[in-house]
Amino acid sequence: MRMWAGQEQCGPHAQGGTATMEGPRQATVKLFSAEELEKATDNYDESRIVGRGGYGTVYKGSLPNNMVVAIKKSKLVAQSQIDQFINEVIVLSQINNRNVVKLLGCCLEMEVPLLVYEFINNGTLFDHIHNPNKSSKLSWETRLSIASETAGVLSYLHSTASTPIIHRDVKSANILLDDNYTAKVSDFGISRLVPLDQTELSTMVKGTLGYLDPEYFHTSQLTEKSDVYSFGVVLVELLTGKKAFCFNRSEEQWSLAKHYLSSLENDKLFHIVEEVIANEGNNEQVRKVANLAERCLKITGKERPTMKVVATELEGLRAMANHPSVSGIDVNLEEMVH
Repeated sequence: MRMWAGQEQCGPHAQGGTATMEGPRQATVKLFSAEELEKATDNYDESRIVGRGGYGTVYKGSLPNNMVVAIKKSKLVAQSQIDQFINEVIVLSQINNRNVVKLLGCCLEMEVPLLVYEFINNGTLFDHIHNPNKSSKLSWETRLSIASETAGVLSYLHSTASTPIIHRDVKSANILLDDNYTAKVSDFGISRLVPLDQTELSTMVKGTLGYLDPEYFHTSQLTEKSDVYSFGVVLVELLTGKKAFCFNRSEEQWSLAKHYLSSLENDKLFHIVEEVIANEGNNEQVRKVANLAERCLKITGKERPTMKVVATELEGLRAMANHPSVSGIDVNLEEMVH
């Protein structure tokens, strides 16, 4: 077996194919053999690929017990890749949330470890928003539900997890959907645990163009408000159906966040809201979510709401959407939170 730095984080006392992650939430993780995972993916056949990212390729695997799993395999043999895979194991060991993709196990026999997750079978939110055949089926109620569940995860990471966690790469491609369109947040490779006595971390800037907090980009100071900004961009994606960054648009529209804020300033919200939403007659709810997204996208982090506030407001709107009889009541959700 090839050993790699930090292997103990996945289980130094592993016997009989399982390991116990050290951390506030003890979690049993299965140790898979390289041979098992090769068989599960037909030797990593291209037809098994279900996702590609900056940090690895994800394959759909079938285990002998007919369990379907997702296997993340690094593209490169590099220390940075090893570090990210170890980091993901450490971070996920702190998390117990139904809307986070579960880590089932890992394989330590390769130069870079392989990670095995539960398989979420309905693809990414990115695909559902930007694939015309799927976006037309994404109703306002479903979009609001996905936004609320994702915000709930981020609120949990910032406020409820045993050690606060900053996701650091919140984007629609990292939100998976199951058959019921339940959101499952994934990809914690560059996430950071925040010591309880700190509110910000000085780090090398990492993230995805279009979603990256401009304040973090300019200062290298990572805070939970960086996740808030990125989530604001996801909200705008859900509202407009447009990609977070696209060179195919005119220069002033490359950045969706800037284009969105400009449209709001010019009172043109419904010029950019996706047609399928505009036709559903939920204009008041759309305006409230649009206002929330605007607050999340404030240039200064201190002016942005916390994810707890965001999650509570979205849950309130979702409740109103599910119970139209109370939708006529004028409730200031932000004041209610405070």
